[in-house]
Amino acid sequence: MTRPPRHRRVPTKVAALAVGVPEATIRQWVRRGKLTRYGTPGRAEFDIGELTEIARGSGR
Repeated sequence: MTRPPRHRRVPTKVAALAVGVPEATIRQWVRRGKLTRYGTPGRAEFDIGELTEIARGSGR
């Protein structure tokens, strides 16, 4: 899997706001393998396109 371009990646807080869930849910989705985490150990980033797909499906 290739990394999404930088302009398509958002931090955890923005990811949670974008799909209307708590930040803890974003972290839970990562642990369950439902969402791919990018970034460095101190800064998680998520692909906005992947978040949109999860939100449209039954990701919640």
